[in-house]
Amino acid sequence: MDRVILHSDCNCFYAAVEMLYHPEYEGRPLAVGGNPETRHGIVLTANYPAKRRGVKTGSALWEARQACPGLVIVPPDYDRYLRFSGYAREIYSHYSDRVEPFGLDECWIDVTHSVGIRGNGQQIAEEIRKKIKDELGITVSVGISWNKIFAKYGSDYRKPDAVTMVTRENYRQIVWQKPAEDLLCVGRATKRKLAGFGIFTIGDIARSDPELLRRILGKMGEVLYIFANGDDQTPVAAENTHAPIKSVGNGMTMPRDLTTDEEVKMAVYMLSETVARRLRANHFSGDVIEIYVRDQDLSGFTRQRKIEVPTNISEEIAQSAMELFYGSYRWEKNIRGIGIRVADLKADTCPYQLNLFRSEEERKKQLQVDRAVEEIRRRFGDNAVKRGLMYFGPEISAQKFAEQGIHPRSYMDRGTGGIYGKAV
Repeated sequence: MDRVILHSDCNCFYAAVEMLYHPEYEGRPLAVGGNPETRHGIVLTANYPAKRRGVKTGSALWEARQACPGLVIVPPDYDRYLRFSGYAREIYSHYSDRVEPFGLDECWIDVTHSVGIRGNGQQIAEEIRKKIKDELGITVSVGISWNKIFAKYGSDYRKPDAVTMVTRENYRQIVWQKPAEDLLCVGRATKRKLAGFGIFTIGDIARSDPELLRRILGKMGEVLYIFANGDDQTPVAAENTHAPIKSVGNGMTMPRDLTTDEEVKMAVYMLSETVARRLRANHFSGDVIEIYVRDQDLSGFTRQRKIEVPTNISEEIAQSAMELFYGSYRWEKNIRGIGIRVADLKADTCPYQLNLFRSEEERKKQLQVDRAVEEIRRRFGDNAVKRGLMYFGPEISAQKFAEQGIHPRSYMDRGTGGIYGKAV
């Protein structure tokens, strides 16, 4: 018996959530993007009126405004999006205990064992679509298939607010006719390589010699062959065993170039505070700290380190980031942009190994300080409590570090064993 797998994709997720909080923009083109008052910003997502007028995800804000005069641009609120993502997953959990997030706005749901109790796959998908719309005020597109890849393809096939079933009888007509880049894991570079061998559609991939694909793309060539033929056996992960996101980060292009260690430290602590706050708000901690630095010529570096204990404490995040900075930068040029990221996320209740040489009492105090400062700022404003080092660059510390980031997991994060149906 074939599995019954759904893939639910929230339509224009960030923009849809923002429209709930901005009813005055009903019917107007709207995009969620970076802060236009800083030196750069891009479109993270746009609603359908904006997309119909040429606004594209990833385009610069000035390009979006050229394409769509009168475009409304609102800054992202990732805490809000995380909250709505959790609401959606709670609805999915009513139908299965196998709910696997793929970023904030997408989930696979294995309803194989719910069929017959809650209806067939089509009926369950329609019920989910209606419930999300009625209870959350946003829409989803749902794909149904016997494997995760075609289920995801089905959710992309018709938008918005639609259900598409990809079956063993119709997948050649629905899937194989489409361009190769519509298949999961086929990006621009892979598309160019395939085109060089006359492979332009998903059907071309499916009908190709697997050995040829392996020569072109390595192991990924074989993976794409399996994807295109609907032979992926990867299971849907059990609920709450897979974080919805891979990492939480925050970065910013500075209003002016940074010229001293003190100014960098000021920016790092500000960024670390916002990252730590969001980690705590969503009950995550992480044990990989990353910093990226871009100089005035837009070159630079990215460095990361694994720490012993998962953290959501701003002081620990900032200290690790500064150690990475001191070990990697020699001030040959001034700095234009900095970013901080915490990865390898896990629940903040996850147990960890104690260390005789680390004071757990001190860690608890630092966490209490973070929470106290957060509460004061919530009640009295961001400027109610400031670190002394912020006075090294008041014009920078006055900035709202709004260009925050959440980073979805890759389909390959869990390995390729399930793709083949055995360990690889």
